[in-house]
Amino acid sequence: MPDAYILGIETSCDETAAAVVRSGEQIVSNVVFSQIATHQPYGGVVPELASREHLRAIVPVVRKALADARQTYQSIDAVAVTQGPGLAGALLVGISYAKALAFALDKPLIAVNHLEGHIHAVLLEERRKGNHELRFPVLALVVSGGHTHLYLAKREDNSWSYQNIGHTRDDAAGEAFDKVAKLLGLGYPGGPIIDRLFAHGNPDAVKFPPSQLKHRDRNDRNAGRTQDGPRFDFSYSGIKTAVLRYVETHNMQSSIAERRQVLSAIPQPKLEDYLSCCDRETLDLVASFQRAMVEDLAGKTLAAARAYDAATLFITGGVAANQELRQHFEKEAAGEGLSVYFPSRPLSTDNAAMIAAAAYPKYLARDFAPMNFSAEAGMVLK
Repeated sequence: MPDAYILGIETSCDETAAAVVRSGEQIVSNVVFSQIATHQPYGGVVPELASREHLRAIVPVVRKALADARQTYQSIDAVAVTQGPGLAGALLVGISYAKALAFALDKPLIAVNHLEGHIHAVLLEERRKGNHELRFPVLALVVSGGHTHLYLAKREDNSWSYQNIGHTRDDAAGEAFDKVAKLLGLGYPGGPIIDRLFAHGNPDAVKFPPSQLKHRDRNDRNAGRTQDGPRFDFSYSGIKTAVLRYVETHNMQSSIAERRQVLSAIPQPKLEDYLSCCDRETLDLVASFQRAMVEDLAGKTLAAARAYDAATLFITGGVAANQELRQHFEKEAAGEGLSVYFPSRPLSTDNAAMIAAAAYPKYLARDFAPMNFSAEAGMVLK
């Protein structure tokens, strides 16, 4: 099989990304234009602003990805783009550009599910290391600012299929990190900030009760069980509310307002800036929050691995870059004889290399998208 160079395009949220990947296993280029500075003043992603930034960035980002790869528009073999899930307007920017490119170049067009891209980020990482053998079944936790899902992944030849056995009922894990950071006046994005502060607080100082899922999931008619076994759903609105109640009962509002004002005056705060603005109570609260989140994610994932007799764990998505999460999973998985794999930190967050890698099996199967396909903001992985 000759090498295939696939141009991947990713615009599902607030990163404009393009990459060239050879045959699903070698990253030839990987360019990401971040919009953090645009959304930082609002404490979260503003969909309309994200779409406008994608429109502004997509042409130079794709050009740079091709130049870095020493490829041309004519030399690539296919164009891959994220179809969903994500922000509808943001997705449409990438899809419209990919369609125009594929049509003008007469190249195959491949539509990719963003969540499958995150799973293939792990596979891409392992192939780069020369690890082509995986033990099945594989259980994948996709955990980010917009998603918290558990999938059983199966492979037949070059085709992959996925069964969802758990998802968040409300906030995604990364969203909870961002909202708690915003509540405490720590800025955006919150996950990396909380992770950096974790080592400076006592994770046992504040006891957060485990999430209780007593009601049926209104979005799932088979709540509680899948076709083959139990479900392992998540819920993070409760811990977010618990942090708010702690702030109120411990009269932390004035110190939070002062911290927010100080940090807003610093363009790119460093760790020492955050530490100088945080008292012991805040640091302990931050550390305790992260510990509770990590233990809940790991506890449910490992319980699902036991229930479905998984042999391998994939932990992927933006929250997979969290240092405490990685260490906790490595320790607990080793204790149960499970192999656990993570993408590198650059491949954990949204990127186009994972989209191009996930497109390669579809390229081999000639599973190409029609020109009339559109964005699916709530696209399901199966």
